Amino acid sequence: MEFNVKKLASDAGVFFSRAMQFTEEKLGQAEKTELDAHFENLLARADCTKNWTEKILRQTEVLLQPNPSARVEEFLYEKLDRKVPSRVTNGELLAQYMTEAANDFGPGTPYGKTLIKVGETQRRLGAAEREFIRSASISFLTPLRNFLEGDWRTISKERRILQNRRLDLDACKARLKKAKAAEAKAAAEHELRLTQTEFDRQAEVTRLLLEGISSTHVNHLRCLHEFVESQTNYYAQCYQFMLDLQKQLGSSKGEIFSGTFVGNAESASPAAATSPPVAAATLPAVPTIPVVPTIVGVPNSVAEGVLNPNEVKPPASGTRRARVLYDYEAADSTELALLADEMITVYSLPGMDPDWLIGERGNQKGKVPVTYLELLS
Repeated sequence: MEFNVKKLASDAGVFFSRAMQFTEEKLGQAEKTELDAHFENLLARADCTKNWTEKILRQTEVLLQPNPSARVEEFLYEKLDRKVPSRVTNGELLAQYMTEAANDFGPGTPYGKTLIKVGETQRRLGAAEREFIRSASISFLTPLRNFLEGDWRTISKERRILQNRRLDLDACKARLKKAKAAEAKAAAEHELRLTQTEFDRQAEVTRLLLEGISSTHVNHLRCLHEFVESQTNYYAQCYQFMLDLQKQLGSSKGEIFSGTFVGNAESASPAAATSPPVAAATLPAVPTIPVVPTIVGVPNSVAEGVLNPNEVKPPASGTRRARVLYDYEAADSTELALLADEMITVYSLPGMDPDWLIGERGNQKGKVPVTYLELLS
């Protein structure tokens, strides 16, 4: 117990004397051993690396998990060295709700069918998001966190030791200046040499650690490339999933509203004129391409679904202008390749699939998907 009290008193004395040294250095009343410019640059670079790594790490965590409560929960599980429980993504939860709603509304109804299709896509999006979060955490977050909790802690510890060695060295220099007797000067010089050796050794150790920051930048650069690759794959998957869903919805949309065309045709007859316009009152107006009843010179191959663009002639009326929404690559010679935002002329022919139109651009013509177009008046 007596030893502990003495050690505590000694530590308190050292702390007090160093506090006095710091105060005197700030006031310019005490000598301070300065580090060389290269060492100071290494220190500034290390501090900059630490500060920005912390900010990038925290913001990436926010990007991958926007819910702050979930982030706190994951942090606690990590500190307790326990496995984080599996969490359902928002997309997967939305898919579950849509599927349950479709079962209640009737999976055979148009709304139920669409809910199932959209729900399946949301489930795939949620699974892709889960994989992206896992990949980004392993390839990007973990190396950044390892640097802050490993290498940086070692650097900070050695810097504190170096600071103490510098204070000891400055104290020895001050004692040497104050020594009057020859014996006191000799003892002070001997102590100064020992302290200078310890300071130089610690400075070299700290310098080597600080120069290792360059290797840290190289490692973080590689991790950054992996993060970008994971993010690219994730968004490419999402784009493909949504493109497939759009095609499915475009096809089902043609089936849903095909009755509108029939209702409009029947309303032209006298018998239909006396019946109440139920379809027109219940269904929204949908822009359609007028279907030409008969076109002279159209080959039978059109009605059979085989189109030869050179044999097709545009109708005298019923053509419309359309803006292309997305790029489209023609699957064969009967189709017309499209570029986003370009304007083309489109029209329909008897017997054609309602999901397709004939598109013309100058001397080029071919089949184009309706879902890729915005029909203009």
